[in-house]
Amino acid sequence: MAKETKTVFISGASRGIGAGIARRLAAEGFDIWLNYRSSEEKAREVQAEIEELGRVCRLLPFDVADDAAARKVLEPLLDEHVPFGMVHNAGITRDTLLPLMRTDEWRDVIDVHLNSFFILGRLFSKAMLPKRQGRIISLASISGETGQAGQVNYSAAKAGLIGASKALARELARRNILVNVVSPGLIETEMIDDLPLDKILPMIPMGRVGTVEEVSGVVRFLLSDEASYMTGQVLSVNGGMYM
Repeated sequence: MAKETKTVFISGASRGIGAGIARRLAAEGFDIWLNYRSSEEKAREVQAEIEELGRVCRLLPFDVADDAAARKVLEPLLDEHVPFGMVHNAGITRDTLLPLMRTDEWRDVIDVHLNSFFILGRLFSKAMLPKRQGRIISLASISGETGQAGQVNYSAAKAGLIGASKALARELARRNILVNVVSPGLIETEMIDDLPLDKILPMIPMGRVGTVEEVSGVVRFLLSDEASYMTGQVLSVNGGMYM
């Protein structure tokens, strides 16, 4: 009997870490629901790569912070099919010192990282409950574990995401729905292009930034049978920068 193909939803997956996770999971045999907000060209490039691997990649363009938009796209799909996994990766930065931070810079970051976890987590967990199985994985950040100057909004959002994920893990554990967090440090994406790496690298015990593949590998592990007794955990991928 052929093994059933599992589907994973990934938010913010048109580029960076999200795209890397989508490619990795597709290569491992998962079908992908790929969410993005505006980077259609990049999303279609990832879709083409996934389809070349023989997997299905459904593009789902909507703003994860828009409750009505998320429900309009996802509810009809969830009525037909419930993915095995939800990976919440969507994120933005609006870095500045708190005394200079505008209200919209605070609100936008909280909306995209944290309020969207409520929106997506509610939809997917409700659909997973009758199935009595599922994996929910949040992408946090070392900033949410340690705090980071110039990132009060981002640090608050990621710390909140860790707390929300742990609470949800307690709620869903008896239904075999596992909720965990992957918390990257500095990863080689466009988000670190403007950082002074010559000053930062000496602070990392391993002396280098991480790769998207090193993050996506941890996500893949959390979706595997080997991780079936893990929930409410934060797996840090940071080269020892925070222990």
